[in-house]
Amino acid sequence: MNEAVSFRESERSLPQYRPRIIVAGTGSGSGKTTVTLGLMRAFARRGLRVQGFKCGPDYIDPAYHAAVTGRPARNLDSWMTSHPYLLEYFADSSEDAELSVVEGVMGLYDGKEADGLTGSTAELAIITDSPVVLVVDVRSMGRSAAAVVLGFRQLEPRVRIAAVIVNRCGSESHYLTVKTAIEAACGIPVIGGLMRDAALDIPERHLGLLPAVERGELESLFGHAADALAAGVDLEQLLQIAQSAPPLPPCPAVTAADASDAASAGPREAARSVPAAADSAMPVQSPVIAVAQDAAFNFYYADNLELLGRAGARLIPFSPLRGDQIPPEADGIYLGGGFPEEFAAEISANTGFIGGLLAAAEAGMPLYAECGGYMVLARTLTDRAGAVHRMAGVIPARAVMQERRAALGYREVTALQDSLLLKRGERLRGHEFHYSVMHYDELENRQYAYESKGRGGSRPEGYLRGNVMAAYAHVHLASHFPAAERFVSACRFYRERKTAQFPQ
Repeated sequence: MNEAVSFRESERSLPQYRPRIIVAGTGSGSGKTTVTLGLMRAFARRGLRVQGFKCGPDYIDPAYHAAVTGRPARNLDSWMTSHPYLLEYFADSSEDAELSVVEGVMGLYDGKEADGLTGSTAELAIITDSPVVLVVDVRSMGRSAAAVVLGFRQLEPRVRIAAVIVNRCGSESHYLTVKTAIEAACGIPVIGGLMRDAALDIPERHLGLLPAVERGELESLFGHAADALAAGVDLEQLLQIAQSAPPLPPCPAVTAADASDAASAGPREAARSVPAAADSAMPVQSPVIAVAQDAAFNFYYADNLELLGRAGARLIPFSPLRGDQIPPEADGIYLGGGFPEEFAAEISANTGFIGGLLAAAEAGMPLYAECGGYMVLARTLTDRAGAVHRMAGVIPARAVMQERRAALGYREVTALQDSLLLKRGERLRGHEFHYSVMHYDELENRQYAYESKGRGGSRPEGYLRGNVMAAYAHVHLASHFPAAERFVSACRFYRERKTAQFPQ
């Protein structure tokens, strides 16, 4: 066995204690986000270092988590990434936290499959061996609430529902009724509840929501949720449940063959396969990737950025909304998703940014864009009001917002040609969610980036030309580690060519 694998095996033998809970719901709208945010803020007020996680590909809930904890939040997705990667990423990300709170997705057992656990909160609970706190909306229910909890407990014995929090109780007597019924029938403690309170309702996920978080407009909601949880839930008992969680399970053994396949390895194997790239020790010659980050461009998985850093890149954030242009030292550009349609006028007015994208593409600079970034590379963007805004014109298409959702769900994308991220035939996993559609000029000879496979079948998607690659799918680079290395290598090659042409 090679040295790296032997070292990794020794790390596995060490117990990894991580106080943790997973907050799950009986379904979407049960109140798990409100409970999660209230618990995070309540424990942070006590001085605990609270680390937030979100099950699944969501970007908005992690932004909430970061706002209430003061720490960057993380996504955990058991379909987009391997189980060894997920487990090790969770261990690494929670290492200095005194409490990790994981918010589930949809209902506890809802995932990618109708007859399995893939991608569900339940699967995450099993992988990480974490206690689950089940949030139950008990409106218009009495003893029937016990039947709901009993069914959730019995459906999958490997999931340990350690406690219940009931939501939207009509009165104190209503709370005592459902508490007594659940505890008698299920043997699971009901550690508290919330009364019906319209002030606790999380706003609908309209497109300006994340900017509102950044401006602090939801602070009163977060504070109210913390007050309600502190008053209505036994936080000491909940903390004891989190602290009694067993050591994290060991990662599955990695064979020498596995170690050569980064897609089946954990993040430390991925880190060992490429040069270390700590910001404090970043060599000057490292390629620079400019990452658009502001209220218009903010949909990035934290580990995607970390994997680019581990592959040797130096990441420089910039804000088109603040008037920033492409950083002059950039050797590549990463335009993530977000809400460019909400700020289309401001983006269009930043002619240095718009013109810089076109100039960079024409110069052969690697330019990768997802969803919102994809839209900005089009010739125009039509917002929901029907106003047309000039965009970069890198892609021969018009981005048009519509009232109906255009796409939602997991995607597995297969490269149709060699590209910035993949060789032909290689695959990445990701997620797609957007209201816009791209109308291409029929006279253009379009080259697609991917064959995109989802629940509704397969179709060609995206755009590929030279060093420009753009598509709607938000891919997770941990689903195929060489993709990060390939992007960084393209940026490094561009830098070397630029340096040769214009020596210092």
